[in-house]
Amino acid sequence: MNGRGGRVILELVRKELVQFRRDRLMMVIILVSPVMQLTILGLAANFDLKDMPLTVVDRDRSAESRALADRFFLGDEFVRVPPPVHERDLERMIDRGKTSAAVVIPDTFSADLIRGVGPTVQFVVDGSEATVAGPAARAVTRIVADYVEDYLAPPRSGRVAADVRVLYNPALESRNFFVPGILALVLMVITMLLTSIAIVKEKENGTLEQLLVSPLRPREIILGKLLPFAGVGFLDMLLVLGVAVFGFRVVPAGSLPLLLALSLLFILTTLGLGLFISTVSATQQQAMMTAMFFVMMPMMFLSGFVFPIENMPVVVQWLTYLLPLRYYFTIIRGVFLRGVGMEVLWPQALGLLIFGVTVLAVSVMRFHKRLD
Repeated sequence: MNGRGGRVILELVRKELVQFRRDRLMMVIILVSPVMQLTILGLAANFDLKDMPLTVVDRDRSAESRALADRFFLGDEFVRVPPPVHERDLERMIDRGKTSAAVVIPDTFSADLIRGVGPTVQFVVDGSEATVAGPAARAVTRIVADYVEDYLAPPRSGRVAADVRVLYNPALESRNFFVPGILALVLMVITMLLTSIAIVKEKENGTLEQLLVSPLRPREIILGKLLPFAGVGFLDMLLVLGVAVFGFRVVPAGSLPLLLALSLLFILTTLGLGLFISTVSATQQQAMMTAMFFVMMPMMFLSGFVFPIENMPVVVQWLTYLLPLRYYFTIIRGVFLRGVGMEVLWPQALGLLIFGVTVLAVSVMRFHKRLD
């Protein structure tokens, strides 16, 4: 390579760097996004069992049973949740997400120990939380074994057994947990990316400006842009749902119409996010990078799909309330695995509605301003 060739290459490199510097959004994506992603995801990435809500139903109310109950909360695996007033409401507590697991100590616990008969302690856990249900069962078994060793030395050498009962996903099959989550991710990616990229593409091609000189009103343009993607997203929802049911044999235990209705609510939020991304992006590349790094990756890792939200730092847990995928993931897992209805899922539905209306209103105002 001669001197002239080297100068030409250096000049091209300088030109590209100048373009990067002038493109503020790309500079943010290149410099800020990696640091933000590593910081947030580094805090969230934790598969250890920590602060799992646990309630103890002590039927015996003896010194021995209280000692066992207290043992579950000596470490940081579990946090105590008050038991229900009526024991028959225990599964309802788990359905509503008020607790993730329960230990039931029988009323003959201390008497059986004195007689040298090994009592059985029942452990009930929410199997829809597949990533933590298994570790929780092992932790309870270990704690019970430690209790036997520490408190039941001879002559009281009766053995305590942990009877593990897994609700909603008895075999703890991972596909029952991940397939509904993947359905949610597919729906999010398709609707958000299609909306943002398609609108930005029209701006690049100049066809959006042609609509401005037409008799169409701005709200008609916006509806005309969003409704097709809503239809495409709902069609893809049906296709992926068919694959989940007939391909993977993961059948919703709850109401299918309720799932479809709340999925439309989720599509409202993703369309709003896609429209918002299109208002801050000048090119398709910017739209794709913004959607991937600032929206999709945080939602995928912080929604509870990959890492349990309970394991995350408190600050990150509060941030997850700003992610619509958190609410939808709870909905789709509740319908698929728990078979619960609107009486349980209404807080998540309300969260999706508030987020969807807000982000769509802000995005429409920004888009309307650009049309004006």
